[in-house]
Parts: sequence; structure tokens; C-alpha cells
Amino acid sequence: MADESTQSITIDAEPARIMDVIADFAAYPEWANAMKTTEVLSSGADGRAEQVRFQLDQGVIKDEYTLEYKWAADGRSVSWHLVKGQMQKSQRGSYVLQPAGASTKVTYTLSVELGIPMIGMLRRKAEKVVMDTALKELKRRVEGLS
Repeated sequence: MADESTQSITIDAEPARIMDVIADFAAYPEWANAMKTTEVLSSGADGRAEQVRFQLDQGVIKDEYTLEYKWAADGRSVSWHLVKGQMQKSQRGSYVLQPAGASTKVTYTLSVELGIPMIGMLRRKAEKVVMDTALKELKRRVEGLS
């Protein structure tokens, strides 16, 4: 089983605005540097994506994978898990949004198990870089569009 990592960032926007950016998978290649393509495979009755295929190119790390999403009714969280992947055996993650005045604390939790062995120290360093980058890019995108 993979270890879980958690990081947070404060974004100067309301939760609904942040969740709109998280849910706009078609725009990911515009602002998430490692994301080359995205394709929504299915959507729920509310119009939110249920399954999305991603093509990732982070230099030495390249992968194509499909995630399934569950959106909270209150619009304050989303979770996902891996349906199919090339390099990954499993992935579970979530964003939880907590309003704090005019800002929102965004907590990102991620657990990834790769199909290839990796030394624990290197895996944790890679996870930290991935999470730092994802949160900073999300903040930049949301605050740039506000």
C-alpha cells in the first residue's frame, strides 16, 4: 500500500471559484505544465466529470492514466481514484476547501503506488515536488482569473 502525503496552500478566492478551476479539465494543459492532454470520458447528471483520461509528461516521468472523480454536494471537496494507468498501480487523492474569510485553504492529499520499484526517499521527494507544483499552479491559475 502507498503512503499518503498532504500539503496545503491558501488561495485568495472563494471555494466555488477554486472548484470551478479544478473541475475544468479541458483547461489543464493551459496551466498545469506537465499535463499534455486531458479528455473527459464521462460526466454525471450535474455536468461534472466522472472519468477523465490524462497524458502526463514531466521530463523523465511520462504516463497516461484514467481517474474517477466523486464531487461533494457542498462543493467543498473532490476525491478520485485510479481506474487505469501505465506507470501507476494505484492513485487516490482529494482536494478539500476550507473558507477563511476572503481566502480559502486548499488541502491536497495524494497517495500513489507505482508499478516500478522506487526507493522511499526518492518517492517522497518526487511526491513533494508534484504536490508543491500542483498547488502553486492551481493558486496562480485561480488568482490570475479572479
